Amino acid sequence: MRGVAINVGANTNEPGFRGPVYPDGTFEYIPIPESKPTNDPVPTYGDLDLTTDVSAVADRPVHFDPEFPEAGGERYTYGDDHGVKAGPLSELSAGDSLFFYATLSTAGDAPAWASPEWGAYVIGHFRLARDAVTGEEYRSLPDAERAAFASNAHVKRDPFDARVLISGSEDGSRLYETVVPLSEPSGGTDANALVTDLSSDSGKGPWWRRPMRFDEAGTERLLALADAGPDAVDL
Repeated sequence: MRGVAINVGANTNEPGFRGPVYPDGTFEYIPIPESKPTNDPVPTYGDLDLTTDVSAVADRPVHFDPEFPEAGGERYTYGDDHGVKAGPLSELSAGDSLFFYATLSTAGDAPAWASPEWGAYVIGHFRLARDAVTGEEYRSLPDAERAAFASNAHVKRDPFDARVLISGSEDGSRLYETVVPLSEPSGGTDANALVTDLSSDSGKGPWWRRPMRFDEAGTERLLALADAGPDAVDL
């Protein structure tokens, strides 16, 4: 069993703000905007059940990827059209884990595990229901197998553009209730030991934008922390 963690969700570039993380470790997952034409209707920010004020972008369609049923999606799916992410994701097999982390703004007083302004946090994961599917493989799948990805944002694009598609199992995937911190309390740009000791990343430079690979021990540690809560991370 191995894992890969990738950055997702709203940020200061798209749509101009981050989702919040609260003192009890709960958070709000906010997708990025949809930037390309779609064949099928997609939700707008105003359609999402959010407590964050999104009135400034309420009419903008969202790129709801990763898709979580807990946040209003139909299935656990993810697609990517960028080679830097698609490469490591294409290597994942059934039973491996895909972790999603987001940069989130600290709302209210920062607890001991959170940086004062913003930080990077793991917000959910998929346990792969099948081997990763490349874009070329998807095009040759029978209709019955394509159906597992029908609600994915890249499948809805015109034209379809994913280089890789991931399907998460229903019983092994979830959007977390509380975050797993990847940043040190000293600041969002300071990587903690989950990054520097357990992942393939050095924690130098803009690590919070890069894919990270985890071996079996690192994957198991992240999965355990998802249940333990943010206070359990060794700082």
